[in-house]
Amino acid sequence: MGLILKAKSVASAVSVKNIILPVLLAGSVGIVFGQQIQNPPIPDFYTPEESMKRIKLQEGFKLDLVASEPIINEPVVIEWDANGRLYVVEMNSYMQDIDGKNQRDATSRVVRFEDTNGDGKYDKHTVFIDGLVLPRMLLTTTRDKVVVRETDTFDLYSYEDTDGDGKADKKELVFKGGRRGGNLEHQPSGMRWNIDNWMYVTYSNRRYRMQPNGMIEAEQIAVGTGQWGIAYDEMGQLIFSTAGGERVAHHFQIMPQYGSLSLSGEMEPGFEVPFPITATPDVQGGLRRIKPDGTLNKFTGCCGPSVFLGDNGPSDMYGDYIVCEPVGRLIRRAKMTKVGGKNVLSNAYPGSEFIASSDMNFRPVNSATGPDGALYICDMYRGIIQEGNWVRPGSYLRPVVEKYKLQDNIRRGRIYRVVHESYRKTKQPRMYDEKTAELVRHLSHANGWWRMTAQKEIILRQDDSVVSTLKNLAKTGDGIGRVHAMWTLEGLGQADAEFALSLLKDKDRRVRQTAVRLLEPGFQSGDETHLTKVAELMDDKNPRVVAQAINSVQFLRSPDANDQILAGMLANENNDFIQGVGRLALNAKKGGRGSRNSSSLTAAGLRSFKKGRDIYNSLCVACHGKDGKGTPIEGTGTMAPSLVGSPRLVGSHDAAIRIVLHGLTGPVNGKEYIQQMIPMKSNGDDWIADVLTYSRNSFGNNAPEIKAALVKSIRETTKNRVNPYTIQDLAEFLPVDKRQMKGWGYSASHGGHSAKRAADGRIDSRFSTDGQQRPGMTFTVDMKEPRNIYRIVLDTTGSARDYPRGYEVAVSNDGEKWSAPVAKGKGTHAITSIAFDAVNARYFRITQTGSVNGLHWSIHEMSVFEKGGKIAEVAKVQPKEKKPKPRQANLDPKNPYHLVATDETLVIRSYVADGPARGISVGMPNGISYCFDAEKSHVVFGWFGAFMDVGPDRGNGRG
Repeated sequence: MGLILKAKSVASAVSVKNIILPVLLAGSVGIVFGQQIQNPPIPDFYTPEESMKRIKLQEGFKLDLVASEPIINEPVVIEWDANGRLYVVEMNSYMQDIDGKNQRDATSRVVRFEDTNGDGKYDKHTVFIDGLVLPRMLLTTTRDKVVVRETDTFDLYSYEDTDGDGKADKKELVFKGGRRGGNLEHQPSGMRWNIDNWMYVTYSNRRYRMQPNGMIEAEQIAVGTGQWGIAYDEMGQLIFSTAGGERVAHHFQIMPQYGSLSLSGEMEPGFEVPFPITATPDVQGGLRRIKPDGTLNKFTGCCGPSVFLGDNGPSDMYGDYIVCEPVGRLIRRAKMTKVGGKNVLSNAYPGSEFIASSDMNFRPVNSATGPDGALYICDMYRGIIQEGNWVRPGSYLRPVVEKYKLQDNIRRGRIYRVVHESYRKTKQPRMYDEKTAELVRHLSHANGWWRMTAQKEIILRQDDSVVSTLKNLAKTGDGIGRVHAMWTLEGLGQADAEFALSLLKDKDRRVRQTAVRLLEPGFQSGDETHLTKVAELMDDKNPRVVAQAINSVQFLRSPDANDQILAGMLANENNDFIQGVGRLALNAKKGGRGSRNSSSLTAAGLRSFKKGRDIYNSLCVACHGKDGKGTPIEGTGTMAPSLVGSPRLVGSHDAAIRIVLHGLTGPVNGKEYIQQMIPMKSNGDDWIADVLTYSRNSFGNNAPEIKAALVKSIRETTKNRVNPYTIQDLAEFLPVDKRQMKGWGYSASHGGHSAKRAADGRIDSRFSTDGQQRPGMTFTVDMKEPRNIYRIVLDTTGSARDYPRGYEVAVSNDGEKWSAPVAKGKGTHAITSIAFDAVNARYFRITQTGSVNGLHWSIHEMSVFEKGGKIAEVAKVQPKEKKPKPRQANLDPKNPYHLVATDETLVIRSYVADGPARGISVGMPNGISYCFDAEKSHVVFGWFGAFMDVGPDRGNGRG
């Protein structure tokens, strides 16, 4: 019997739960808020033929059944070898009951299928490997040999059939990684051979490479992400999806070795909203993930992605992104277009899906392009798709699973071929039987599977006889085959710098882009020999080439490389893709890549950044260090406080400008430093703005640029100040201490479970509304006592597009009666600063007034500023005092030409390299030296180490 509900307005989250849950668990059809819920009956377990009738495909497509139970069970990965034999990975112990018992039993397998007569149908199968523990990766290598990784380990083993019976009889450890714990859903997967000859995986910031001896080596990279499966396009650009994070596609702008880049507009509005054709009561996220019609409202089980690179289907499908959604019982096909170099995803079928099923047991978990150029789908065909941790007693899912008896459907599975009406029978590959010279022509095949497989096979053979042919193809060939030839040469160790340089000016942007990557190992080793040549591409007409040049030269970590990165950004100042790549490159942390984007500096801000860098490196570096963490002093810490994440620098422009103008003295965070910050007010407004803009956007920092007009204003306001500031003097210009904020109360209308993460002091955590931004969403803070607040800063850097599209701020003293808005506005980038006249209140509430499809409202870190506030006292750190023994002025015993400053005053009249005409240099016993311009009355630069070089060449040419 249907259930009719009448409501005058949208109910609260509590009432929605009370209303919808009985509908989902009791009736077959209901109406909630005027929309019909198609509640599915308890599902039957259909035969493959019956299930296929319930699978809806877009016009012109149909499914062919390739394999099914009882031959295969619980399939999760599909791969082909160079002769077109299909390997299917089974997870036979996965969720065999509602509690997930005995999941680590060694009952999983790899089954191999073969077409023995060439009719396009698999007529032979064997169990290639048995007795595995939930295998999650499979890589085909040489004939009858594969590499496999199981669950709970980083080890990789090769399995080989040495006697030709179709069953592996030799096992060898090819990479020793050790044990790996944790939930089995959240462990690495993937490991397909990419065009750059590396194998990337999910959940790990490592990539792997096979050596000529068959062993595998690993290399650490900047970012590890994704969950189940990895996609890559024809140029090798990876695309990840994550079920746990409900991310249908991410990290698809640049390769993970360069960091993490997310750009506004990289997915069309609403892209993350799926369109199932059956109700989805068994969604892990519960009722917040269900539309009023009972279907899934956001991609949640995203997995098994691929980019279709086949040639046996409609031509406009080549390069499309395919991603599975087993919770929604559907598969999305998305167009991936380039807009100014930026990859942009959009649904190929607005308002519907490429493939969707009304069979509740349809569980697509992987996809791949096959040897025949068609798309293949791996359907686990089962009831429960979530792992046991999410179906425990008391969970939302438990009663749903029991209601629909989803735990009863196990030990099934299907492999489908997606066939277009233009499908044609193709030649079966026999690459293992071909000579290496014959494999070279496959590098230009229209089907990406053939190109990639031929490249891998040539490299595994290490056959140098084709080097000349490969170079000829790379230089004079046509199309993507040239890029495969270049990478094949790299895999053979034959793509030297001279070869790469010869292709930097090629007419094909893909070739130019690849040539830059081939030069990258030199940059990684610190060799700047070819920097000038690559830098010529910073104004290339193709944004992808410019981006690659920036990404590759960043490994040099040198001022010259940074200058070239800035040049590329300034030459493309209206291109948000290049700007994002450049900012990330400039924001690189020493020893590794940061995953945060740097702030959205304007073109003027970039110029200011460059000038500020020169100022910092000539003066500030002496005390604050090259990495901004402070110059180390043996046994006593650092000369100056760290600038990394400093609230005095990035938390408040008011405090930062005042400190540079008038100096800072006294303890900082309870610690005394041997150097105080000296006043720099003798320098101009532009000079101060430049050095602050650089410092606020370096060392992992991220903050808006400082403009000279702001410096001028604060200079005028503080013109009568004589003494340097202390931390207490700056209290009202600094955000409330995070230790105090952790004791406050936080709540939200949506996503309240994560509200406290907005002020936990961690930029890698966040508050999120768990749903698209909509007017009326609120975030409320109880400061526990009245405070005279005047500014709130919301930092969404970690999710750069999740800033509020509109906001209002109201205050209250009891949490019940709220004021009229004290501030209104719109967020425009990752950092939203909300300023208003100081108001005394205990509570404040931020209300979302804007909306945007497909994006949450997030706060990674929130800062609150208070008039008349005080800095929390920190116990002074008393370093162990080391009294240096006074010594006479002398030459450094380690270098007889270096004069060092000591406790004895010594005046020397001489010139200073790069110094002003009327300069005064002062050296101090702690090793810090400054040069002042006496004519202009300001510091020119500083240095750390010996005061003067008095070697024999010092006076040459100077009389």
